[in-house]
Amino acid sequence: MPDLSRLLAMARKEWIQLRRDPRSMALAFVLPVFLLLFFGYAITWDVDDIPLAVLDQDRTAESRALTDAFVSSGYFTVTGYLGASAEVDATLVGGGARGVLTIPPRFQSDLTGGRGATVQLLLDGSDANTATIAQNYADAIVWRHALAAGAGRSGRGPAMRLEARIWYNPDLESRHMIVPGLIAVIMSIIAAMLTALTIAREWERGTMEQLASTPVRRTEVILGKLLPYVGIGLFDVLVTVLAGMFIFGTPLNGSPFLLAAMTVLFLVGALGLGIFISAAVKSQVLATQIAMVATYLPAVLLSGFLFDIASMPRFLRGVTYLIPARYFVTVTRAIFLKGVGIGVLWPQALFMLAYAALGLGLAVRVFRKELSA
Repeated sequence: MPDLSRLLAMARKEWIQLRRDPRSMALAFVLPVFLLLFFGYAITWDVDDIPLAVLDQDRTAESRALTDAFVSSGYFTVTGYLGASAEVDATLVGGGARGVLTIPPRFQSDLTGGRGATVQLLLDGSDANTATIAQNYADAIVWRHALAAGAGRSGRGPAMRLEARIWYNPDLESRHMIVPGLIAVIMSIIAAMLTALTIAREWERGTMEQLASTPVRRTEVILGKLLPYVGIGLFDVLVTVLAGMFIFGTPLNGSPFLLAAMTVLFLVGALGLGIFISAAVKSQVLATQIAMVATYLPAVLLSGFLFDIASMPRFLRGVTYLIPARYFVTVTRAIFLKGVGIGVLWPQALFMLAYAALGLGLAVRVFRKELSA
């Protein structure tokens, strides 16, 4: 068993070193706040006020009603009305609109005559995400308008009515997905950019010789170096939770104690992996570069934080099962938005427990107090 007094002395030594390094302190406390505000405000998948040009070749009450349906939905903003089909290409190429709604002649007569009226929506596909969302919005608007028009003529309501309800994020605001997932990214940054410096810093500053002369054991060194960063990580999580609740309105529906426990498991694994890299390469610059590739980038790209895993190629979907941040993103979103407990999250908890054991095991195994001849 590690000696508690030596372990705490090692933790105090690491905290003093960290406190004397302004760069590390900024990474620990300033960068997470910056990322939280940047991701929360700047990155969003919410699409509204899509610029739309209208080519109304019918000019009837029904065609104007369809245009009004697009505007009143809140998703489209009419930027102008075109006079001829020849203007469509120039409008999309010039960026005057993201889409052009073309209502053909005889639209009202076809609609009222029961022959089936058609409209055309041309979308700028250079931004595939916006084009896909705009197409889905347009389909729903046209479908509802057609139902309303049919019900008005027949005097009866539609034979079937669909009422959709969204649970857990009823307003479909992307920031409520981003803020919980950002916790995993912040924790990965701490591991990648802070703990990767710990052992390498001892070698580069020549303090490893002093450490080697002490009776402190390898396990006590590793655990002592981990403790300050676990505290910093929990502090950053607290800041993220409070900022999410009071700045972005993201609810915390689940247990904060379960969130803290899951965070500690993820932190121990990520920090242990950072120390393992630091001890293996013995260079601060190289350790930081390797840690960024090994932890930070997978946390952003392959965890489901920014990109939907189900939309990835089959091979990459398989790779994501090896990314610890994937499980932690699932945990944070489930606790924040769904309010679930350990009865649902136990598979993720087991994986992160194994991750913590692996990170610690690798760090202890590769670290050596002995000085090379």
